Amino acid sequence: MTYAMFAVFIINLLLGVPLFVCMLLAAAVGFLFIDPGLFMNTLPQRFFGGMDVFSLMAIPLFILAGNLMNNSGMTPRLIRLANTLVGHFRGGLGHVNVVAGVFFAGVNGSAAADASALSTLLVPAMEKEGYSRKFAAGLTAGSSLIGPIIPPSIFMILYSSLTNTSVGDLFLAGVIPGFILAMAFLLMNAVHAHRHNLAPSGKRATLSELLAAVSGAATALVAPVIIVAGIVFGLVSPTESGALLALYVIVAGLAQRNLSLARLWAAFTETARLTACIYAIIASASVLNWLLSYTQVAAQFAELLHPFMHSPTLLLFVISGVIFLCGMFMEEVSVLMLLTPMIAPVALAAGIDPVHLGLIFTLNVTIALITPPMGACLFIVASISKLDIVEMFTGILPFIAVALVVLALLIIFPSLTLWLPSVFH
Repeated sequence: MTYAMFAVFIINLLLGVPLFVCMLLAAAVGFLFIDPGLFMNTLPQRFFGGMDVFSLMAIPLFILAGNLMNNSGMTPRLIRLANTLVGHFRGGLGHVNVVAGVFFAGVNGSAAADASALSTLLVPAMEKEGYSRKFAAGLTAGSSLIGPIIPPSIFMILYSSLTNTSVGDLFLAGVIPGFILAMAFLLMNAVHAHRHNLAPSGKRATLSELLAAVSGAATALVAPVIIVAGIVFGLVSPTESGALLALYVIVAGLAQRNLSLARLWAAFTETARLTACIYAIIASASVLNWLLSYTQVAAQFAELLHPFMHSPTLLLFVISGVIFLCGMFMEEVSVLMLLTPMIAPVALAAGIDPVHLGLIFTLNVTIALITPPMGACLFIVASISKLDIVEMFTGILPFIAVALVVLALLIIFPSLTLWLPSVFH
Protein backbone atom coordinates (compact mmCIF):
# COMPACT_ATOMS: atom_id res chain seq x y z
CA MET A 1 0.00 0.00 0.00
CA THR A 2 2.72 2.47 0.98
CA TYR A 3 4.62 1.89 -2.26
CA ALA A 4 1.45 2.36 -4.31
CA MET A 5 0.67 5.64 -2.52
CA PHE A 6 4.22 6.85 -3.01
CA ALA A 7 4.15 5.93 -6.72
CA VAL A 8 0.84 7.76 -7.27
CA PHE A 9 2.18 10.82 -5.46
CA ILE A 10 5.47 10.98 -7.42
CA ILE A 11 3.87 10.31 -10.83
CA ASN A 12 1.30 13.06 -10.37
CA LEU A 13 3.94 15.43 -9.01
CA LEU A 14 6.11 14.86 -12.11
CA LEU A 15 3.05 15.43 -14.32
CA GLY A 16 2.62 18.88 -12.78
CA VAL A 17 -0.55 18.14 -10.83
CA PRO A 18 -1.05 20.63 -7.95
CA LEU A 19 0.58 19.36 -4.77
CA PHE A 20 -2.57 19.18 -2.65
CA VAL A 21 -4.24 17.08 -5.37
CA CYS A 22 -1.20 14.76 -5.43
CA MET A 23 -1.59 14.18 -1.69
CA LEU A 24 -5.34 13.60 -1.95
CA LEU A 25 -4.89 11.11 -4.79
CA ALA A 26 -2.22 9.26 -2.78
CA ALA A 27 -4.58 9.21 0.21
CA ALA A 28 -7.43 7.92 -1.99
CA VAL A 29 -5.25 4.97 -3.05
CA GLY A 30 -4.48 4.26 0.60
CA PHE A 31 -8.17 4.28 1.53
CA LEU A 32 -8.94 1.84 -1.29
CA PHE A 33 -6.35 -0.56 0.13
CA ILE A 34 -7.50 -0.50 3.76
CA ASP A 35 -11.26 0.16 3.54
CA PRO A 36 -13.06 1.84 0.62
CA GLY A 37 -15.91 2.68 3.00
CA LEU A 38 -13.64 5.03 4.92
CA PHE A 39 -13.04 7.08 1.78
CA MET A 40 -16.39 8.89 1.70
CA ASN A 41 -16.66 9.30 5.47
CA THR A 42 -13.16 9.96 6.75
CA LEU A 43 -11.53 11.89 3.90
CA PRO A 44 -13.94 14.89 3.97
CA GLN A 45 -13.90 14.99 7.78
CA ARG A 46 -10.11 15.01 7.94
CA PHE A 47 -9.80 17.44 5.05
CA PHE A 48 -11.97 20.14 6.64
CA GLY A 49 -10.90 19.22 10.16
CA GLY A 50 -7.28 19.90 9.21
CA MET A 51 -8.16 23.53 8.55
CA ASP A 52 -10.39 23.90 11.61
CA VAL A 53 -7.57 24.92 13.96
CA PHE A 54 -7.85 28.29 15.70
CA SER A 55 -4.11 29.01 15.74
CA LEU A 56 -3.99 28.70 11.93
CA MET A 57 -6.15 31.83 11.68
CA ALA A 58 -2.99 33.84 12.33
CA ILE A 59 -1.54 32.82 8.95
CA PRO A 60 -3.83 34.83 6.61
CA LEU A 61 -3.58 37.83 8.95
CA PHE A 62 0.22 37.89 8.82
CA ILE A 63 0.13 37.36 5.05
CA LEU A 64 -2.32 40.26 4.77
CA ALA A 65 -0.09 42.50 6.90
CA GLY A 66 2.92 41.72 4.69
CA ASN A 67 0.97 42.39 1.48
CA LEU A 68 -0.34 45.64 2.92
CA MET A 69 3.23 46.67 3.79
CA ASN A 70 4.35 46.01 0.22
CA ASN A 71 1.37 47.89 -1.23
CA SER A 72 1.59 50.92 1.07
CA GLY A 73 5.05 52.13 0.07
CA MET A 74 6.81 50.94 3.21
CA THR A 75 9.20 48.62 1.34
CA PRO A 76 11.25 51.40 -0.37
CA ARG A 77 11.53 53.22 2.97
CA LEU A 78 13.01 50.16 4.64
CA ILE A 79 15.53 49.83 1.80
CA ARG A 80 16.40 53.52 2.14
CA LEU A 81 17.05 53.01 5.85
CA ALA A 82 19.23 49.98 5.11
CA ASN A 83 21.18 52.01 2.56
CA THR A 84 21.68 54.80 5.09
CA LEU A 85 23.05 52.33 7.65
CA VAL A 86 25.39 50.19 5.53
CA GLY A 87 25.51 51.63 2.00
CA HIS A 88 28.81 53.41 2.62
CA PHE A 89 30.73 50.14 3.12
CA ARG A 90 32.54 48.44 0.23
CA GLY A 91 29.93 46.44 -1.68
CA GLY A 92 27.28 48.58 -0.01
CA LEU A 93 24.29 47.45 -2.04
CA GLY A 94 24.98 43.82 -1.15
CA HIS A 95 24.96 44.80 2.52
CA VAL A 96 21.75 46.76 1.91
CA ASN A 97 20.22 43.61 0.41
CA VAL A 98 20.90 41.57 3.57
CA VAL A 99 19.93 44.31 6.05
CA ALA A 100 16.72 44.95 4.11
CA GLY A 101 16.02 41.22 4.41
CA VAL A 102 16.32 41.58 8.20
CA PHE A 103 13.90 44.52 8.21
CA PHE A 104 11.40 42.70 5.98
CA ALA A 105 11.64 39.63 8.22
CA GLY A 106 10.02 41.58 11.04
CA VAL A 107 7.08 42.45 8.83
CA ASN A 108 5.66 39.47 6.94
CA GLY A 109 7.50 36.23 7.73
CA SER A 110 7.34 35.09 4.11
CA ALA A 111 10.52 34.23 2.21
CA ALA A 112 8.70 34.37 -1.13
CA ALA A 113 7.42 37.91 -0.48
CA ASP A 114 10.89 39.07 0.58
CA ALA A 115 12.51 37.46 -2.47
CA SER A 116 10.04 39.20 -4.78
CA ALA A 117 10.48 42.65 -3.22
CA LEU A 118 14.28 42.46 -2.94
CA SER A 119 14.70 41.11 -6.48
CA THR A 120 12.60 43.85 -8.02
CA LEU A 121 14.37 46.71 -6.28
CA LEU A 122 17.94 45.59 -5.67
CA VAL A 123 19.17 43.11 -8.30
CA PRO A 124 19.19 45.67 -11.18
CA ALA A 125 20.80 48.27 -8.89
CA MET A 126 23.48 45.82 -7.74
CA GLU A 127 24.26 44.92 -11.35
CA LYS A 128 24.85 48.61 -12.14
CA GLU A 129 27.22 48.81 -9.17
CA GLY A 130 29.43 46.09 -10.66
CA TYR A 131 27.94 42.90 -9.21
CA SER A 132 27.38 39.98 -11.54
CA ARG A 133 23.71 39.23 -11.99
CA LYS A 134 24.31 35.69 -10.75
CA PHE A 135 25.83 36.80 -7.43
CA ALA A 136 23.21 39.54 -6.96
CA ALA A 137 20.40 37.04 -7.53
CA GLY A 138 22.06 34.46 -5.26
CA LEU A 139 22.50 36.97 -2.44
CA THR A 140 18.89 38.09 -2.82
CA ALA A 141 17.61 34.52 -2.60
CA GLY A 142 19.87 33.94 0.41
CA SER A 143 18.62 37.10 2.14
CA SER A 144 15.05 35.89 1.73
CA LEU A 145 15.86 33.00 4.11
CA ILE A 146 15.99 35.45 7.00
CA GLY A 147 12.26 36.21 6.66
CA PRO A 148 10.82 33.00 8.15
CA ILE A 149 13.49 32.84 10.90
CA ILE A 150 13.14 36.28 12.50
CA PRO A 151 9.55 36.66 13.80
CA PRO A 152 6.84 36.56 12.62
CA SER A 153 7.07 33.20 10.85
CA ILE A 154 4.29 31.29 9.12
CA PHE A 155 6.31 28.07 9.42
CA MET A 156 6.63 28.53 13.19
CA ILE A 157 2.88 29.06 13.52
CA LEU A 158 2.27 25.81 11.62
CA TYR A 159 4.78 23.93 13.80
CA SER A 160 3.15 25.38 16.92
CA SER A 161 -0.30 24.18 15.80
CA LEU A 162 1.08 20.64 15.31
CA THR A 163 3.05 20.35 18.56
CA ASN A 164 1.32 22.77 20.96
CA THR A 165 4.61 24.64 21.42
CA SER A 166 4.44 28.28 22.50
CA VAL A 167 4.45 30.62 19.50
CA GLY A 168 6.04 33.32 21.64
CA ASP A 169 8.95 31.05 22.54
CA LEU A 170 9.38 30.02 18.91
CA PHE A 171 9.41 33.64 17.78
CA LEU A 172 12.03 34.54 20.39
CA ALA A 173 14.08 31.48 19.44
CA GLY A 174 14.36 32.75 15.87
CA VAL A 175 15.88 36.15 16.67
CA ILE A 176 19.51 35.17 17.33
CA PRO A 177 19.69 32.52 14.56
CA GLY A 178 18.21 35.05 12.13
CA PHE A 179 20.93 37.58 12.94
CA ILE A 180 23.64 34.89 12.73
CA LEU A 181 22.39 34.01 9.24
CA ALA A 182 22.40 37.70 8.29
CA MET A 183 25.96 38.17 9.59
CA ALA A 184 27.11 35.13 7.59
CA PHE A 185 25.68 36.61 4.38
CA LEU A 186 27.16 40.03 5.18
CA LEU A 187 30.56 38.39 5.56
CA MET A 188 30.12 36.59 2.23
CA ASN A 189 29.26 39.86 0.53
CA ALA A 190 32.22 41.66 2.14
CA VAL A 191 34.64 39.01 0.88
CA HIS A 192 33.10 39.14 -2.61
CA ALA A 193 33.25 42.96 -2.66
CA HIS A 194 36.93 42.92 -1.60
CA ARG A 195 37.87 40.35 -4.24
CA HIS A 196 36.12 42.27 -7.02
CA ASN A 197 37.04 45.74 -5.74
CA LEU A 198 33.42 46.90 -5.57
CA ALA A 199 32.83 50.48 -4.49
CA PRO A 200 30.43 51.68 -1.79
CA SER A 201 26.97 52.64 -3.05
CA GLY A 202 27.14 56.04 -1.36
CA LYS A 203 28.80 58.23 1.21
CA ARG A 204 28.46 57.80 4.96
CA ALA A 205 25.14 59.30 6.01
CA THR A 206 25.04 62.35 8.21
CA LEU A 207 23.12 62.32 11.47
CA SER A 208 20.27 64.31 9.92
CA GLU A 209 20.07 61.87 6.97
CA LEU A 210 20.03 58.92 9.37
CA LEU A 211 17.28 60.48 11.47
CA ALA A 212 15.26 61.22 8.32
CA ALA A 213 15.61 57.61 7.15
CA VAL A 214 14.58 56.25 10.56
CA SER A 215 11.62 58.64 10.66
CA GLY A 216 10.51 57.58 7.19
CA ALA A 217 10.66 53.89 8.10
CA ALA A 218 9.28 54.30 11.63
CA THR A 219 5.84 53.03 10.68
CA ALA A 220 7.30 49.75 9.43
CA LEU A 221 9.76 49.45 12.33
CA VAL A 222 6.91 49.49 14.85
CA ALA A 223 5.44 46.32 13.30
CA PRO A 224 7.83 43.80 14.95
CA VAL A 225 7.17 45.40 18.33
CA ILE A 226 3.43 44.86 17.92
CA ILE A 227 4.00 41.22 16.96
CA VAL A 228 6.67 40.05 19.37
CA ALA A 229 5.97 42.15 22.46
CA GLY A 230 2.25 41.47 22.37
CA ILE A 231 2.71 37.69 22.13
CA VAL A 232 5.71 37.32 24.46
CA PHE A 233 4.16 39.35 27.27
CA GLY A 234 0.83 37.57 26.93
CA LEU A 235 -1.13 40.65 25.88
CA VAL A 236 -2.52 39.07 22.70
CA SER A 237 -2.64 35.68 21.02
CA PRO A 238 -0.81 35.17 17.70
CA THR A 239 -4.12 35.52 15.85
CA GLU A 240 -4.97 38.76 17.66
CA SER A 241 -1.44 39.99 17.01
CA GLY A 242 -1.86 39.40 13.28
CA ALA A 243 -5.20 41.21 13.29
CA LEU A 244 -3.75 44.18 15.17
CA LEU A 245 -0.80 44.35 12.80
CA ALA A 246 -3.01 44.27 9.70
CA LEU A 247 -5.28 46.98 11.17
CA TYR A 248 -2.24 49.08 12.12
CA VAL A 249 -0.81 48.92 8.59
CA ILE A 250 -4.17 49.82 7.04
CA VAL A 251 -4.66 52.82 9.34
CA ALA A 252 -1.05 54.00 8.90
CA GLY A 253 -1.15 53.54 5.13
CA LEU A 254 -4.42 55.43 4.73
CA ALA A 255 -3.31 58.19 7.12
CA GLN A 256 -0.08 58.71 5.16
CA ARG A 257 -2.02 58.50 1.87
CA ASN A 258 0.20 55.70 0.62
CA LEU A 259 -2.49 53.03 0.58
CA SER A 260 -5.18 53.60 -2.02
CA LEU A 261 -8.36 51.55 -2.30
CA ALA A 262 -6.96 49.84 -5.39
CA ARG A 263 -3.80 48.80 -3.51
CA LEU A 264 -5.89 47.71 -0.54
CA TRP A 265 -7.98 45.50 -2.81
CA ALA A 266 -4.84 44.07 -4.42
CA ALA A 267 -3.47 43.17 -0.98
CA PHE A 268 -6.72 41.41 -0.03
CA THR A 269 -6.94 39.43 -3.28
CA GLU A 270 -3.29 38.31 -3.08
CA THR A 271 -3.82 37.30 0.55
CA ALA A 272 -6.88 35.25 -0.40
CA ARG A 273 -4.93 33.49 -3.16
CA LEU A 274 -1.95 32.61 -0.95
CA THR A 275 -4.15 31.58 1.97
CA ALA A 276 -6.20 29.27 -0.24
CA CYS A 277 -3.01 27.59 -1.49
CA ILE A 278 -1.61 27.11 2.02
CA TYR A 279 -4.87 25.87 3.53
CA ALA A 280 -5.43 23.39 0.69
CA ILE A 281 -2.01 21.90 1.41
CA ILE A 282 -2.65 21.87 5.18
CA ALA A 283 -6.01 20.10 4.70
CA SER A 284 -4.59 17.52 2.27
CA ALA A 285 -1.60 16.84 4.52
CA SER A 286 -4.01 16.31 7.42
CA VAL A 287 -5.78 13.54 5.47
CA LEU A 288 -2.49 11.89 4.55
CA ASN A 289 -1.17 12.18 8.13
CA TRP A 290 -4.25 10.46 9.53
CA LEU A 291 -3.92 7.65 7.00
CA LEU A 292 -0.19 7.16 7.71
CA SER A 293 -0.93 7.05 11.42
CA TYR A 294 -3.89 4.66 10.99
CA THR A 295 -1.81 2.21 8.97
CA GLN A 296 1.18 2.44 11.36
CA VAL A 297 3.42 3.85 8.61
CA ALA A 298 4.28 6.81 10.82
CA ALA A 299 5.30 4.45 13.63
CA GLN A 300 7.47 2.45 11.25
CA PHE A 301 9.17 5.64 10.08
CA ALA A 302 9.77 6.65 13.69
CA GLU A 303 11.37 3.27 14.34
CA LEU A 304 14.04 4.12 11.76
CA LEU A 305 15.12 7.04 13.96
CA HIS A 306 15.42 5.04 17.19
CA PRO A 307 19.07 3.95 16.64
CA PHE A 308 20.06 7.63 16.87
CA MET A 309 18.13 8.47 20.05
CA HIS A 310 21.18 8.02 22.29
CA SER A 311 22.56 11.32 20.97
CA PRO A 312 20.15 14.28 20.56
CA THR A 313 22.73 16.11 18.44
CA LEU A 314 23.20 13.18 16.06
CA LEU A 315 19.43 12.68 15.90
CA LEU A 316 18.96 16.33 14.91
CA PHE A 317 21.52 15.94 12.11
CA VAL A 318 19.65 12.87 10.84
CA ILE A 319 16.31 14.66 11.10
CA SER A 320 17.76 17.65 9.25
CA GLY A 321 18.95 15.37 6.47
CA VAL A 322 15.47 13.88 6.07
CA ILE A 323 13.78 17.30 6.05
CA PHE A 324 16.34 18.73 3.64
CA LEU A 325 15.97 15.88 1.15
CA CYS A 326 12.16 16.05 1.26
CA GLY A 327 12.26 19.84 0.93
CA MET A 328 14.28 19.57 -2.27
CA PHE A 329 11.33 17.97 -4.05
CA MET A 330 8.20 19.01 -2.11
CA GLU A 331 6.50 22.25 -1.14
CA GLU A 332 7.72 23.41 2.26
CA VAL A 333 4.34 23.64 4.02
CA SER A 334 3.59 20.04 3.05
CA VAL A 335 7.01 18.89 4.32
CA LEU A 336 6.33 20.55 7.65
CA MET A 337 2.80 19.19 7.89
CA LEU A 338 3.76 15.62 6.93
CA LEU A 339 7.02 15.17 8.84
CA THR A 340 6.36 17.02 12.10
CA PRO A 341 3.76 14.54 13.46
CA MET A 342 6.12 11.65 12.69
CA ILE A 343 9.41 13.17 13.85
CA ALA A 344 8.43 15.35 16.82
CA PRO A 345 7.42 12.50 19.22
CA VAL A 346 10.73 10.71 18.63
CA ALA A 347 12.78 13.89 19.03
CA LEU A 348 10.99 14.89 22.23
CA ALA A 349 11.45 11.38 23.63
CA ALA A 350 15.18 11.76 22.98
CA GLY A 351 15.25 14.89 25.15
CA ILE A 352 15.30 17.52 22.41
CA ASP A 353 13.62 20.77 23.42
CA PRO A 354 10.47 21.34 21.32
CA VAL A 355 11.42 25.00 20.74
CA HIS A 356 14.88 23.98 19.52
CA LEU A 357 13.32 21.34 17.27
CA GLY A 358 10.89 23.93 15.89
CA LEU A 359 13.72 26.27 14.96
CA ILE A 360 15.66 23.45 13.27
CA PHE A 361 12.52 22.44 11.36
CA THR A 362 11.89 26.03 10.30
CA LEU A 363 15.44 26.68 9.12
CA ASN A 364 15.51 23.37 7.24
CA VAL A 365 12.32 24.00 5.28
CA THR A 366 13.44 27.59 4.69
CA ILE A 367 16.77 26.47 3.19
CA ALA A 368 14.73 24.17 0.94
CA LEU A 369 13.17 27.33 -0.55
CA ILE A 370 16.50 28.16 -2.22
CA THR A 371 17.60 24.58 -2.93
CA PRO A 372 17.37 23.09 -6.46
CA PRO A 373 15.43 21.65 -8.11
CA MET A 374 12.11 22.80 -6.58
CA GLY A 375 13.03 25.81 -4.40
CA ALA A 376 10.26 28.38 -4.88
CA CYS A 377 12.45 31.42 -4.12
CA LEU A 378 14.93 30.34 -6.81
CA PHE A 379 12.27 30.59 -9.51
CA ILE A 380 10.92 33.89 -8.15
CA VAL A 381 14.35 35.54 -8.12
CA ALA A 382 15.41 34.04 -11.47
CA SER A 383 12.19 35.19 -13.13
CA ILE A 384 12.34 38.75 -11.81
CA SER A 385 16.10 39.02 -12.42
CA LYS A 386 15.76 37.57 -15.94
CA LEU A 387 18.45 35.04 -15.08
CA ASP A 388 18.73 31.58 -16.64
CA ILE A 389 17.55 29.00 -14.10
CA VAL A 390 20.70 26.90 -14.54
CA GLU A 391 22.83 29.95 -13.69
CA MET A 392 20.54 30.56 -10.73
CA PHE A 393 21.12 27.00 -9.54
CA THR A 394 24.91 27.39 -9.68
CA GLY A 395 24.85 30.88 -8.18
CA ILE A 396 22.89 29.80 -5.12
CA LEU A 397 25.15 26.92 -4.08
CA PRO A 398 27.59 29.00 -1.92
CA PHE A 399 24.66 30.52 -0.04
CA ILE A 400 23.13 27.09 0.59
CA ALA A 401 26.50 25.93 1.95
CA VAL A 402 26.70 28.90 4.35
CA ALA A 403 23.10 28.37 5.50
CA LEU A 404 23.87 24.70 6.20
CA VAL A 405 26.91 25.73 8.27
CA VAL A 406 24.65 28.01 10.33
CA LEU A 407 22.18 25.13 10.70
CA ALA A 408 24.98 22.88 11.99
CA LEU A 409 26.02 25.54 14.54
CA LEU A 410 22.44 25.79 15.81
CA ILE A 411 22.24 22.00 16.17
CA ILE A 412 25.56 21.75 18.03
CA PHE A 413 24.90 24.79 20.27
CA PRO A 414 21.23 24.73 21.34
CA SER A 415 21.80 27.77 23.59
CA LEU A 416 21.94 29.97 20.48
CA THR A 417 18.28 29.13 20.04
CA LEU A 418 17.07 28.66 23.62
CA TRP A 419 18.83 31.46 25.49
CA LEU A 420 16.48 34.29 24.51
CA PRO A 421 13.25 32.38 25.32
CA SER A 422 14.75 31.45 28.70
CA VAL A 423 15.32 35.13 29.51
CA PHE A 424 11.55 35.78 29.34
CA HIS A 425 10.62 32.81 31.57
